[in-house]
Amino acid sequence: MSTAHSTLILYSTPACHLCETALALVSPITGEKGVIIEEVDISDSDALIEQYGIRIPVFKFKDSKYELGWPFSEQQFRRFLENPSD
Repeated sequence: MSTAHSTLILYSTPACHLCETALALVSPITGEKGVIIEEVDISDSDALIEQYGIRIPVFKFKDSKYELGWPFSEQQFRRFLENPSD
């Protein structure tokens, strides 16, 4: 994994049970890889609600246009970390 990809954005909302499930799945992996997760509450922005409202949780690296939206497996998340353009 490139060191440029060290912060991962999680688009979510408060009390999102799918977001909690996704975080539980990825936290051990991000800890192992040294990736920081920055949660962004989409409810603070009309534009983000429009873009992600029915798709959360969605992960995206700050410096990439590629996203990984729920549902995904541990294997798919690992692949996304290693090559976020797939």
